[in-house]
Amino acid sequence: MAARRITVRIDGTDLELCPERALHWPEGGVLAVADLHWGKPESFHQHGIPLPPEVLEDDLARLSAALRATGARRLLLVGDLVHSRRGLTPEVLERVTAWRSGHDVEMVLVRGNHDRHLDSLPPSWRMALVEPYLDEGPFRFSHHPEPARGRYVWAGHLHPTVRLSTGADRLRLPCFHLGTGVGVLPAFSAFTGGMDIRPRSGERLFAIAGDSVVEVPPSRSSRRTRG
Repeated sequence: MAARRITVRIDGTDLELCPERALHWPEGGVLAVADLHWGKPESFHQHGIPLPPEVLEDDLARLSAALRATGARRLLLVGDLVHSRRGLTPEVLERVTAWRSGHDVEMVLVRGNHDRHLDSLPPSWRMALVEPYLDEGPFRFSHHPEPARGRYVWAGHLHPTVRLSTGADRLRLPCFHLGTGVGVLPAFSAFTGGMDIRPRSGERLFAIAGDSVVEVPPSRSSRRTRG
């Protein structure tokens, strides 16, 4: 079964919300993701906390799937590409290098707070590094969700999630949170916490449910809290 994306129109431009936790801007040939936190399990391992070693493999496979499905020519990494300096082990460096060699696309990292310790990126990753934001067409890509005059901002940082309630059933899912001037992408890494969102007037939530993206009616989301 093919993955189901949802098309939204922002400032006269069509964009696709993808179940791989990515934003696709077809006109610009851009795929944007946020909060990958590469090396997070390795950071915890060094503190004696065992975490699943396949987290990076799963995330890289999903990122590859999103690039193939959309045919994007550019990949924008909207902050927090890596979790910490400790997490950039030789194994992580080597695995990402091998993955990068299989993708002939331009990649740009917009520095996030977890990337602040990076003076530069490994040359073998072939990624440009910009800060504090990147302006493209009618949009601004910035890790922190702060409004910008004259541009719609796509950001990360908050790891938005939505809690769905139907009778006694409860479900928490990653989501896209689209405000009137700022849209927040879900954390790309499946190994993150999140911030539960209840949309205010004029805002929309799109939950990621397996291979589909579905819009959440305001009445179905629960109270805004930190997760």
